[in-house]
Amino acid sequence: MPTTSRQIDPAGVLLGLIVPVLCAGTVLLLTRSWLPRLPEQVATHWSGTTPDSFGSPMSSAWTAALIVLLVGGGCCSIAALAQAQLMMRRYMLATGLAVTGTITVLFLAALGAQLDTTGPEQVSLPGWTAMAGMWVGAAVGWLGGRLLRDGRERKRASSAPDPALPRGRAELPIVEQVGVGTGTVVVLSLLIAVPALLVCAGTKSWWPLGLFVPVALLVLGLLRFTVIVDEAGIRVSNLSATALEYGLEEITGAKVIETQPFGDWGGWGLRAKGRGRYGVVTRSGPAVVVTMASGQELTVTTTRAEEIAGALNTLADRR
Repeated sequence: MPTTSRQIDPAGVLLGLIVPVLCAGTVLLLTRSWLPRLPEQVATHWSGTTPDSFGSPMSSAWTAALIVLLVGGGCCSIAALAQAQLMMRRYMLATGLAVTGTITVLFLAALGAQLDTTGPEQVSLPGWTAMAGMWVGAAVGWLGGRLLRDGRERKRASSAPDPALPRGRAELPIVEQVGVGTGTVVVLSLLIAVPALLVCAGTKSWWPLGLFVPVALLVLGLLRFTVIVDEAGIRVSNLSATALEYGLEEITGAKVIETQPFGDWGGWGLRAKGRGRYGVVTRSGPAVVVTMASGQELTVTTTRAEEIAGALNTLADRR
């Protein structure tokens, strides 16, 4: 019998919807409470650390609050949809809360620097607060993303895999790293670091580098995956968090095919091809295709495709 599928994830509602709303509300409430101590016009934009645009405190606060809700909240709101792909929800939550943290902390820090001043012309932008806000937001988003639960439909298999499918014994667990190698990661890291260093040189400060680091970690995290096969089934993890997981009780069979990331999937990495068909495709060549009783399907490119398929089918036979 199929298990009950969840439509809304409570942790996703809290982190992806309520947190951005609270941040936007904090911006508005604090600005309103600070009005007696603020000049009539506050700095709203800076060239480097020098203000070059000004506006009323409350209009600036409403602009910041709307950006938090529309950009930050818009990105991470998908975390509340339990049936959306789990890894995508985690990445969007981390991205959305990073944006939310950056804008909220930077705006309040800039406004706080203008308290009890006669004018904002000489106020410097506390740029390091943007870095702090991004780090806090990204950390809350990624760590909080571990609380998200996959609400996809799960259905128990009613029969053993097709006898024609491969069988074989394997020493469990089977653990394999798939994706780019260490050398490629280093090269890509340098490509990200160079623009960051140029921005630092332009602003004559090191804090912009702190804005690039969380972005680089999230981008590079999409390039490497860990595939684990054991008595519980098969799962794919990314940055030490489960991206895809299928229990042994769901598996109807596993086979080996030849596939190409761009030719067959339209891209590289974690891909979706139709409803419920996911692929971790990081190279051309053999891949294991695991099918579930619910109709979902997982394809993983790996040099150990035959071994993984044989192990899963053998485990499913014992089930």
